[in-house]
Amino acid sequence: MALKLASRNSGLIGLDITATSVKLLELKPTKKGYKAMSYTVEPLPANAVSEKNLQDVEAVGEAIRRAVKRSGTRTKNAAVAVPSAMVITKIIQMPDDLKPHEMDAQIQLEADQYIPYALEEVNLDFHIIGPSENADGMVDVLLAASRSENVLDRTAAAEIGGLNVKIVDVEPYTMEGAFQLIKHQIPNEGMEQTVAILDVGASMTSLCVLRDQKLVYTREQPFGGKQLTEEIMRRYGLSYEDAGRVKRVGGLPDNYEPEVLGPFRDLMVQQANRFLQFFFSADKNDYVDQIVLAGGSTGIPGVAELIEERIGTPTIIADPFGEMSIGSDIPAQRLRDDGPAMMIAAGLAMRGAN
Repeated sequence: MALKLASRNSGLIGLDITATSVKLLELKPTKKGYKAMSYTVEPLPANAVSEKNLQDVEAVGEAIRRAVKRSGTRTKNAAVAVPSAMVITKIIQMPDDLKPHEMDAQIQLEADQYIPYALEEVNLDFHIIGPSENADGMVDVLLAASRSENVLDRTAAAEIGGLNVKIVDVEPYTMEGAFQLIKHQIPNEGMEQTVAILDVGASMTSLCVLRDQKLVYTREQPFGGKQLTEEIMRRYGLSYEDAGRVKRVGGLPDNYEPEVLGPFRDLMVQQANRFLQFFFSADKNDYVDQIVLAGGSTGIPGVAELIEERIGTPTIIADPFGEMSIGSDIPAQRLRDDGPAMMIAAGLAMRGAN
């Protein structure tokens, strides 16, 4: 599902722009799957990105430039993603005998029925899902549209960083693609299973629910590890940068675990349960078989175990690089440690390796 398609996707950098960093990943197809060829995570200045809106395109672009240089990649084409909150999606039915260019022309003519913006203000694309269950001779088509500035901010930042954006994807569909890298962690590889992927980032948390490996539900809300960083700042009188550093490497007083980290872990469990309740109220089934935790906040010790214990659903941490070969220039352990936070970058990088 892309808002800007490349005619050929070979050689693409997966570029994930988050609230706190730029994540770059390049994959190459192998007989057994994929090989990681280049990777880096470059921190962003505070407030350069707010709730996935790029507030300082220039600063993001300079971070991308540093990431490209540090990674050593020679690839100049990239894939980026916009969050689901910035995208309108709708499933429509179209005759199954239309050629792609005919379908494109008809969608352009009819799009104003589905999109509440002037068409010149949006980037629009479609993806054929398959034969419609509700109408003979028709196919279900997923229509996606995003305000042009959401796409332009990301492509402009990439260009400042020396990259050409060939694909603009939508984060939940990127996560659906990245599921192929973690399906070995799920019973029956996710078939006949309902799997909830909870991606807890710095400032936003998203839920993607897959059934039989296909996306059936998504939701996104403000919540993330930034709240823990800000509490460390407040409690111990540290700068934002220092609070983020000690959160990662340690060195806080003895009361940190019971008085700060423990309550934040409890809050993560409450958020996970809340997200699931939203899904249950929207879906005819009121269960999930498996919870998968992704995002940078999954590095907090004991979170997966606590969610499994309190919610009663098997819970694991995403490990997209556990079975992947890794290039000799890449710090393999660091990449694997960053794995849960690299799911979007990995899904985007897969677009260039297929």
